[in-house]
Amino acid sequence: MKPFRREHGVLVPLDRSGVDTDQIIPKQHLKRIERSGYGDHLFEDWRRTPSGTPREEFVLNIPAYRHGSVLAAGRNFGCGSSREHAVWALMDHGFRAVVAESFADIFRSNALKCGLLPVTLPAHQVRALLDLALESPGVEVTVDLETQTVTADTLRFSFELPDAERRGLLEGLDDIALTLRHAPDIAAHEAGRPAWMVNLRREEAAQA
Repeated sequence: MKPFRREHGVLVPLDRSGVDTDQIIPKQHLKRIERSGYGDHLFEDWRRTPSGTPREEFVLNIPAYRHGSVLAAGRNFGCGSSREHAVWALMDHGFRAVVAESFADIFRSNALKCGLLPVTLPAHQVRALLDLALESPGVEVTVDLETQTVTADTLRFSFELPDAERRGLLEGLDDIALTLRHAPDIAAHEAGRPAWMVNLRREEAAQA
């Protein structure tokens, strides 16, 4: 997982609440097993007409926002199904952080495990960021996980993240990487298992 320390880029306003995962990445694009290739279909039903023509009014089709890396949205972002592909699509497009009033629990968990920073701020602070980005297309924002701050123009807000989640993002450690940090202890424990207990490695070697 790519570590997250500080992201500086264009702020993209998605002034909608209850953005569900089927809108983030429609179900017909869930056929790949890789984590790449989803960015082109991010928000596809809002981004394009059924015939594939870009909807000029949608935020990602506006040149000033097209290459933004921080998304601001309304409450309950990422609700709906538990598809991890929603996080993959956001990251494949180039987003490193999403700022919202609240997140669906499973989406938030998926984001943290993939290296996408979910920043929760009070409604009035999110509104201030949305208004700034809408009034000043292309405005830049800095999301700093080390200082736990979001800064854009004259706005500066603080956010909190539990220490374990913050450390995982700062060091780029997903659940597997965290487990592997204890590999010597795990190996020592397995080596001391009594012979009568099931040992999958021993059984696999005997069957080979």
